[in-house]
Amino acid sequence: MLSRRSRLRLLGAALAAAGLAAVAALAAPSPAAAASLTEVTNFGANPSNLRMYLYVPNAVAARPGLLVVNHYCTGSGPAMYSGTQFAALADRYGYVVVYPSVTRSSKCFDVSSPQALRRDGGSDPVGIKSMVDYVRQRYPVDPERIFTTGTSSGAMMTNVLLGVYPDVFRAGAAFAGVPFGCFATTNGSEWNSECANGQVLKTPQQWGDLVRNAYPGYSGPRPRMQLWHGTNDETLRYPNFGEEIDQWTNVNGLSQTPAYTDSPQPGWTRTRYGGTGGTATVEAISMQGVSHNLPVDAAQAVRFFGLDSSTPPTSAPPTTPPPTTAPPTTPPPTTPPPTTAPPTTPPPSGACRVGYVVNAWNAGLTASVTITNTATSPVNGWSLAFTLPGGQTITGGWNATYAPTSGAVTARNVSYNGAVAPGGSVTIGFQATHTGNTGSPAAFTLNGSPCAVA
Repeated sequence: MLSRRSRLRLLGAALAAAGLAAVAALAAPSPAAAASLTEVTNFGANPSNLRMYLYVPNAVAARPGLLVVNHYCTGSGPAMYSGTQFAALADRYGYVVVYPSVTRSSKCFDVSSPQALRRDGGSDPVGIKSMVDYVRQRYPVDPERIFTTGTSSGAMMTNVLLGVYPDVFRAGAAFAGVPFGCFATTNGSEWNSECANGQVLKTPQQWGDLVRNAYPGYSGPRPRMQLWHGTNDETLRYPNFGEEIDQWTNVNGLSQTPAYTDSPQPGWTRTRYGGTGGTATVEAISMQGVSHNLPVDAAQAVRFFGLDSSTPPTSAPPTTPPPTTAPPTTPPPTTPPPTTAPPTTPPPSGACRVGYVVNAWNAGLTASVTITNTATSPVNGWSLAFTLPGGQTITGGWNATYAPTSGAVTARNVSYNGAVAPGGSVTIGFQATHTGNTGSPAAFTLNGSPCAVA
């Protein structure tokens, strides 16, 4: 059997490219009246005051599947609806989608408290289970086709839901998460730095026991799991990926040695455990050189769940293909941004460089912004000013605060990224709506000094 260290090296390697069919664009005419996202209230027990958003396609399958999509920190259910393909794929395959939305100030799911980590213990998992029950009471959902997915904090919640409700969820897909129980705290904090930094290492048996102890006495089948992680994840470090593999292979009674390995596209290493096909018990995709802001391949998650095998509904999907990436998923620590103002003395001209990458679709876009300190002295506290093109409005952001949301915008550092060493960089980003202009700002200033544009 490969050691953990050897396996992590294997998962991090960029293998030669193997053919991967491109995700087909959905290109048939739109139905006359498109389905829409609807908020549901009074859906049942909800100890942590979650909000529930429901998407029901116009043509629901005779025995539809049900997918719960969990958002990233600072995100929301509507942000995941507009920023991922899951609803558009529901139009094609006829399954129902639930988007839980956190209301606590961090907008992070509770994956840390003792209540969240035991069956029916309280907090967010109980509210999400109520959402599932609400849908099952109103639609002929196939109980063998109930699944959950999510990014970052939502990926952690995916791990938690599979642990506390293995009799409800048949599989999960976690994009940039950590194992069940890894983020546990006892002091009320939502953030576990040791886990985030990849320093919580256990044997497969120990990880498996954490899951089994969440629902003592349960002896039924365990969920399948699909795992995704970037080797350069700067927020939930890459060792968490190997620990997740150890956990879910052990929970399912499998060897930690892959039964199948391939490279579905350049820089990706895919390993499967407990089978060699597309619905293997555990499937893990390592993305070489990718940060925490990893692309979310909704079609591959839906394929892993088997939700793409149902008879397609008769109504046609939308004409415009949805985005291929989800909004980035960085969960901030729970400490607030610093209250001190950025330095009043600007760095010399040419002391900064900004890279700006846009991913646009329909009426939305995400922007990834990399700020590099090209000076010889450190930056301690920063603000980046730029003007958004007309028609663009920020709806959410990560790794910075943004004000106002349109026009002349200033992005300011948060608590954990205010210091930028000489030659160092910090990456921030945001999601926005647009009215047709998906262009980039023409200029940027850092603490009042113009920056070069990469």
